[in-house]
Amino acid sequence: MFPENMLSKRSVGRQSGFGLPVAIFVVVVLALVIAAMSQLQQSSSEGSSLQLQSQRAFYAAESGLQLSLNLLLPPDGSTGKNCSISPFYARDFSSLSSSYGLRGCSVRVECQSLTVSSELYFTLTSTGSCGSGTDNARRTTEVRVK
Repeated sequence: MFPENMLSKRSVGRQSGFGLPVAIFVVVVLALVIAAMSQLQQSSSEGSSLQLQSQRAFYAAESGLQLSLNLLLPPDGSTGKNCSISPFYARDFSSLSSSYGLRGCSVRVECQSLTVSSELYFTLTSTGSCGSGTDNARRTTEVRVK
């Protein structure tokens, strides 16, 4: 009767599915891209947090140096402390209220004196530490004064 319709029905039954493998491939590729972006976001966030802790540790070490210099060489010209005590200066900033930027940090300053040609030199080494565990950062600064 209608040979054209019979022929088209037979050819439809013989077609192979090309859309399903392509769809699965696209879904798998998109899942891999999303997983990679998630990993990148996580590592970026961890790096940013560690950088912040590192900056806080640096400022804690700098603060310790400034306070130690004030104790060693007072601004009013009076006789300051000597380097015989160890640590020369130590402070735990954990007790500060939450509004201060050095909360959770600590600083330790060591002092050494050296006499060269009857001139007295002081070397102050300050170590600031902030954070805990894998989020711990430690910075050391040093200054020599006469």
